[in-house]
Amino acid sequence: MSTVFSQPHFIFGLRKGVKNNLCFVDEQTVVFPSGNSCVIHNTVQRWQRFIPGLEGSLGLRALALSPNQRYLAVSEKAEKASVTVFDLHQEHGMKRNVLTAGDFLVQEFLSIAFSPDSKYLIGQSGAPEWLLIFWSWEKNKLLATEKTTNSNNPISQVSHFSPHNNMQVCVSGNGIFKLFRYSEGNLKQNSIAKVESINILCHTWLSEDRVIAGTDTGRLLVSQSGDVRREIKMSGNVTKGVAKCGITAILSYSKGFVCSTGPGTVSLFEKIEDNVYRKSREIQILPAPASSDSAPARCQEIDTMCMSPAEETLAVSTDRGQLYSINLSSAEMKREQLPFDFLSQPFHSASITGLSICIRKPFMATSSLDCSVRIWNYETKELELYKEFREEAFSVALHPTGLFVLVGFSDKLRLMNLFIDDIRTFKDFALPGCRECAFSHGGHMFAAVDRSVIHIYSFTSFENILNLNGHFGKVRTVEWSFDDSRLVSCGADGAVYEWNTHTGKLECETVLKACSYFGAAFSWDYKTVLAVGTDLILREIQDCQVLREVPADAVAHTALAVSQSGRVVFTGTARGTVRAVTYPLPDQKEWITQQAHCGPVTRMVITYDDQFLLTASEDGCLLISKIVDQKGRSLRSNRQIVHTEEILVTKADLEERAHNMLELKMHLEELHMEKEYQLRLQDMNYKEELQQMSNKFTEEIKSLKTTQQVCCCRSDMYQFYTSKLTVEHEKYKDLLQKHKEMQEEYETRLIHAHGDRTQNLAEVTQMYEAKLQAKTQQMNKCQKEAELRIREYEETIRQTAEQEQQKIHTMKDKYEKQLQSEKEAVTKLKGNSGTMTQKVTKDFQVHNLQKQIDDHLSDITSLKKERHTLMGFIRTLETDICVLKKQVSKYKKICQEKVTEEQRPKAERIQKVSERPWKILGWLQAEGVGVSS
Repeated sequence: MSTVFSQPHFIFGLRKGVKNNLCFVDEQTVVFPSGNSCVIHNTVQRWQRFIPGLEGSLGLRALALSPNQRYLAVSEKAEKASVTVFDLHQEHGMKRNVLTAGDFLVQEFLSIAFSPDSKYLIGQSGAPEWLLIFWSWEKNKLLATEKTTNSNNPISQVSHFSPHNNMQVCVSGNGIFKLFRYSEGNLKQNSIAKVESINILCHTWLSEDRVIAGTDTGRLLVSQSGDVRREIKMSGNVTKGVAKCGITAILSYSKGFVCSTGPGTVSLFEKIEDNVYRKSREIQILPAPASSDSAPARCQEIDTMCMSPAEETLAVSTDRGQLYSINLSSAEMKREQLPFDFLSQPFHSASITGLSICIRKPFMATSSLDCSVRIWNYETKELELYKEFREEAFSVALHPTGLFVLVGFSDKLRLMNLFIDDIRTFKDFALPGCRECAFSHGGHMFAAVDRSVIHIYSFTSFENILNLNGHFGKVRTVEWSFDDSRLVSCGADGAVYEWNTHTGKLECETVLKACSYFGAAFSWDYKTVLAVGTDLILREIQDCQVLREVPADAVAHTALAVSQSGRVVFTGTARGTVRAVTYPLPDQKEWITQQAHCGPVTRMVITYDDQFLLTASEDGCLLISKIVDQKGRSLRSNRQIVHTEEILVTKADLEERAHNMLELKMHLEELHMEKEYQLRLQDMNYKEELQQMSNKFTEEIKSLKTTQQVCCCRSDMYQFYTSKLTVEHEKYKDLLQKHKEMQEEYETRLIHAHGDRTQNLAEVTQMYEAKLQAKTQQMNKCQKEAELRIREYEETIRQTAEQEQQKIHTMKDKYEKQLQSEKEAVTKLKGNSGTMTQKVTKDFQVHNLQKQIDDHLSDITSLKKERHTLMGFIRTLETDICVLKKQVSKYKKICQEKVTEEQRPKAERIQKVSERPWKILGWLQAEGVGVSS
């Protein structure tokens, strides 16, 4: 295989005929189809990424970008059509899934769309099936299919899903307006709108159940829940602004909707109330300054409209293959009607017929059937110059200096100067319909083809030096040798000729009548000639003999280019592909294929430094490809190319510029004098004001001096407080900074806390529900324990009362016996007192009585101690009774909240138990036992 090949680097052009062919990936990046690829283009940094089409496909049909701007769906026509989904967040657009119609034989999908959550994809196939297919694309699963129409009523658009419903889509077309809902594995039609006589060209969702549609007669219809009920009502003179031509594109956004209201015209409508819209702005595509007629710009129909994610920029594509944009925020700020600007560069809108480069500037010139000639810069990727003419341009040749261009028009051949801002003709040649021309490498001669005759002219004198006659058919290619001594040509008659440009003689010829050649070129060393034609064979010819042949293939070669290093030969094919063939040519079919264009390649050129391969096609696209080896390195060129920056300016332009500069200089001097006069006046005014202020301030200074003398004694205090105030101010600043940091910290915490709140609330709710259940169980248990303790306390109180009563009776009996014995002793003592008086002396009696008194006193003391002990025991019982009363009161309060009709006996029993201690106390007091209250 070849070790040198080409990679797409940058492309100019838009592929027409693709549905929804322009989408915003972000504020600065768009995606659109160009050639045979989808191009991701950054409008600010001017870089491009390519997503090539599938090999063997018959072309792109529709694009769809997911609402999250991550996935791109591409529909391609083939014997079995497919929809490929790419991940745009990957560097090279990694392919995610390839979706097909399953067992149905579908050749193309006319329109595709993602669901709002980007998980589903809907596709509308073409005739004769007209199937609506619903996929879950992430699972690569076909969910449902439904036939939407017949061949008599074609579908024009499958809209985005309903903004708030992944399962509802809208389909519109000629006499068709249907809503489908996915349910239970099927696509079911919601309702049937009566629009048989209406050709609906486009539609968009305004709300969850409302759709607005545009027709071929310029009407705006509103559908609600699938029924077309009325035309939209717009305040003001909106109906006057809506043209009677078809509305080809419509787009909804947050403020209302945007729709095309005529060729090259877009109108913005803002919603002012429900079902009432006001036309706020009209934006037009104005003719370019280089255009010869304003009609082409104004006659462009709007194909697709898209808006950036922030709704800052509106971009549109037209049926002439152009991209335009406008910054809506800038237009609102300026409050004036601003026109559309080109999104990147103005492109060719028809087949490119000519392509040429020069050695002194990084320029490439192209001619096209759109009647324009354009000068591009392949290093800066910009359009340097372009001009539109009234005649079609068939060929172009750029002078080696890059200052002149030769263009073959349908009426004559024109030699033109390339000025700084214009392309102007300065010499005409009577060669109508010249389809091939080329400058010599030295730039002193050029060759122009007139059907089968090659005319060679002198660039200095414009004389026809030679006429090369020999071809019997149209000459399709001419190329000069490096020293300009030879010229190779090939034609439709199957002949490849080498001419001597000094004598005009034919030096070598190779004729193959069965083949019609499309292109021929010298090899890198100018010793052999390579040619391609209708017989599908790449030939190398030397000395009138075929030296080598690359075997035939099913695709015809249409163009040819040889690298300056001699390592590779590039050929363009009728399918738009570019093949890299090693040199010397192989004996087998060995090449590397690049997916380049969607139409036949018409021209191919390699830059003089072997860095870029330039290809043009019938699809109107101009592709710049890098020539690299297998390691991705650029080829090294032995030539040292020096680019110059000279430009052509006419004497009239210089005089006009000098005149303008003189006028501006005089105007500047007038302004300078005027400003000086105004400055002098201002100086005088300022001097008067300064004198007045000086007098005023002098008086103030005097008064301040007096005040200063008064305040002199306070200066120290002032300095002290000033320093203190400074310190406090610094502290305040620090505290303010800390406060700000703490506020930011607490705001961050608050955000995190708010994020965790829901989860914590659920967890706390669950936890407290569990706790509540546990507390309920515990309360029931405590209620049972309370009842048990109440019974225990009742029994304790009863036993204590019985014991106390027994002790009281015992003490009562004891003291009664003691009292009886004391009475008997007293009586006995009284009876024996006389005898005792007689028998003892007075001292002995006193001694005995004193002894008895002491015994009685000891008994009284012991009784008092026993009484004190009993009183302490009673107080202990009272304390226990109070504690029990509090507990009983607490349990009573709990039980009263939970008690029911069946539990009332328990409450009465608790009441009786709580009253029993008071009864016991009352009984003890009644019995004469001293108890504290």
